[in-house]
Amino acid sequence: MSTAPTVYDVAERSGVSIATVSRVYRNPDSVRAQTRERVLAAARDLGYVPSGNARGLASRSTGVLGLCFPDYADPDTDAEDDDAAMLYSDQIIRGMERAARRHGYALLIAASLKGGPESLVAKVAGRVDGFAVLARTVPTEELEGISRRRPVVMLAGPREEGDHLDHLDHIEVANFDGQRELTRHLVEDHGLRRLAFVGSAEESPDVEARFQGFLAACRATGVEVPDEPAVRAVMMTQAEGARAADALCDRDGGPPQALVCANDQMAVGALHALERRGLAVPDDVAVTGFDGIPLGRLVRPTLTTVRQPMLRMGEEAVELLVRRLNGTPDADPVSLMLPVTVARRASCGCGPEEQAAVAIGA
Repeated sequence: MSTAPTVYDVAERSGVSIATVSRVYRNPDSVRAQTRERVLAAARDLGYVPSGNARGLASRSTGVLGLCFPDYADPDTDAEDDDAAMLYSDQIIRGMERAARRHGYALLIAASLKGGPESLVAKVAGRVDGFAVLARTVPTEELEGISRRRPVVMLAGPREEGDHLDHLDHIEVANFDGQRELTRHLVEDHGLRRLAFVGSAEESPDVEARFQGFLAACRATGVEVPDEPAVRAVMMTQAEGARAADALCDRDGGPPQALVCANDQMAVGALHALERRGLAVPDDVAVTGFDGIPLGRLVRPTLTTVRQPMLRMGEEAVELLVRRLNGTPDADPVSLMLPVTVARRASCGCGPEEQAAVAIGA
């Protein structure tokens, strides 16, 4: 491996002082935007990763792995319900922590991208031996530069053809297959034909895959649905799910026969909204989710959903990082597709004898 670029190289390439380079990373607002961009562009070109302790970490191990993740905390979840509302990111963190501990690593978590993902990613990368990052949450050029010096694993979303990051290891789950099977179940097993998908396919590659699975099942069963989600809910929280349910109920023709929500949080919010309106689930409207968070087993009726292996995703991310760190940095990129499970519960209309868990993509 070539010698790691230093702060001196970045200063020379960008035509500024070393002190200015330091300020760009430590206090970016103190540097003029034009100068800051010139320094960051030079760093990207060189593959420079700033060290958290001013030492060249390319030649020494920190014993730390990183996870760069947006903060998905649901502001509509009461504090006392935190254990019940274990979210997608929390489960991945638990999986990574468990696997990192087995391999003798600590885990550094950047749980929010507020304030600029560029500086955050740089800070995380300078303090870890390798890190995992959720797809589409940080600029491609940032990851390209960092991945020259650190192994990076992309989490979630399909590997996009022609993607500049196709050289990175990648882990996803069977979003398309899981949502297709759940939708087929609603149509063929329950006879529902007026279905509405709730979620923002434009914001999330995972939701896009789920929506495409929804469309595929509808087309295969002769159900007519629009080519876009019935309601876009960017935040995907309980409050957004409730608002979506209210909006669909207020449309001409009344509510659909089923709300197919892109995640469990929105589905739970929809359940609450329908109850406030005096509508029975599933007799008046069926509701389904996606993710398999523990809260789905506690609400009434219990939530039909697609469970994804969130703990395993975190564990597999660590295994891939450790494999790269232990001697295969230049091996071909790995793509893992993890199976999901369709959990048939009461909210879709399944009685006790019909409730089951069906593995998809295994």
